[in-house]
Amino acid sequence: MKTLAAALAVTALAWPVTARAEGTRLQWPVIPRPTVTRTFDAPSPNWNRGHRGVDLAGTTGQPVYAAGPGTVVFAGVLAGRPVVSIAHAGGLHTSYEPVRATVRRGQVVTSGQLLGELMAGHAGCPVAACLHWGAMWGPAARADYVDPLGLLAETPIRLKPLAG
Repeated sequence: MKTLAAALAVTALAWPVTARAEGTRLQWPVIPRPTVTRTFDAPSPNWNRGHRGVDLAGTTGQPVYAAGPGTVVFAGVLAGRPVVSIAHAGGLHTSYEPVRATVRRGQVVTSGQLLGELMAGHAGCPVAACLHWGAMWGPAARADYVDPLGLLAETPIRLKPLAG
């Protein structure tokens, strides 16, 4: 299955479930819980315009943390923007920008481990600094972008019956 939601859809339960922070469930990459200044807007098809993540209000120099355990696959400047990208178990990748990295490529990180500090300069940010936080399943060339807010451990999972 490509997404957590798709995997859960095969279950025929119809009541809310409280999830624990394990597996692909993530935590906020900044503390305290931030304000979302721009929501996820999935492009369809994938190559069209859209917003492939969420923008979280922050402050310049604020610590940015790994949303889940994984391996740093990129930490540097990409298309003029400082980015950190982490590969998580099961094919999930998360990205964080603009972040001045304190981690390096190949480094294994734990959930909540410091990745670097938030920098100013994210286009369209209505406050001093915004973290663009993205999530995708699969290899970059064929990635399916997903809303990272739906992967947070604090987001309740609601299972619905199969259509039938």
